[in-house]
Amino acid sequence: MIDRNTFLAGIVEGFYGREWDWATRRAYAEFLREHKLNSYLYCPKSDPHLRKSWREPWPAASAEQLRLLAQHYAEQGLYWGVGLSPYALYQDYSAVERTRLRERIEAINDLGGSLLAILFDDMPGDCPDLAIRQADIVNDVANWSLASRILVCPTYYSLDPLLETHFGAMPQGYWPALGAQLPEQVDIFWTGNEVCSKTISLADIESIQSQLGRAPVLWDNYPVNDGARASRYLHLEPLPGRDPALVDSVAGHFCNPMNQAWLSQYPLSGLATLLGSGNHSWERYFSAGLAKRLQADQASFEQQGLDGMGQDRRRELADCYRAFDEPAAREVVDWLEEKYLFDPACLTG
Repeated sequence: MIDRNTFLAGIVEGFYGREWDWATRRAYAEFLREHKLNSYLYCPKSDPHLRKSWREPWPAASAEQLRLLAQHYAEQGLYWGVGLSPYALYQDYSAVERTRLRERIEAINDLGGSLLAILFDDMPGDCPDLAIRQADIVNDVANWSLASRILVCPTYYSLDPLLETHFGAMPQGYWPALGAQLPEQVDIFWTGNEVCSKTISLADIESIQSQLGRAPVLWDNYPVNDGARASRYLHLEPLPGRDPALVDSVAGHFCNPMNQAWLSQYPLSGLATLLGSGNHSWERYFSAGLAKRLQADQASFEQQGLDGMGQDRRRELADCYRAFDEPAAREVVDWLEEKYLFDPACLTG
């Protein structure tokens, strides 16, 4: 069981595009423990059984892998769970659909996770009673779920005008209404002033907290690089631009990693540092040779990106990184060779 006052900190596998494999997801338990982080939320956008095909059960092999993940994280003393996106369910929450949702929640219960997120992000939201409809769904889920902590991502999870551009105008009073209608123990995700916020300050959080009526949980879209423009870059700086005072004003802090799982570990170490337990040593994550190489190329990867480096330079770098028999080096090679394809469903640049 997770106490309501436990600060949730870890990663949310919530990106578009090429997903991680099961072995990598399992290995991240060690990363979290070493950094005194406690949570992993599984909700890759590429899993159709979490989004538009949410009514359909996972194939038996996938369900078994998820059960094994939940068991492994529990054995490590970590919190693990699933993020379900019942796509636009609030547009027609009929008795039939309510039954389907209950069946899906019961299937998630069978996995044994301690976290459950209901995610209304990246779907249409332009209906006047959106907050009430979503709260009705979450109240039902809270009654059916065996999870110790339930989290919700609103349709409008940031001040970023990009959301209204894609999903319609936010209903007036949406955030206060959602906060008032949701059970007090339910956590609400927030990404900051932008979908991918370059900075997050204490003042930013205090502003939305007053509307939600509770401290939000940060869904921090860093170092994620799944957007059309962002996928052309690697983000290697350890979580820059976050106010250390945030920890006292939020109920949790999750970071959304890059598609490159092993390269993500160094920038993700910034979350541990923000919370007082980090170590920004390149050699902690990579061999000495690879660490030196990555440091030399960091500016090019972060600032020039694939397009700025040009084909000849990319081929030269790929040959250099092939010399390292390490998963992070193989991720660099795949990125240089454009094997991380952009998913056009992703909103962000």
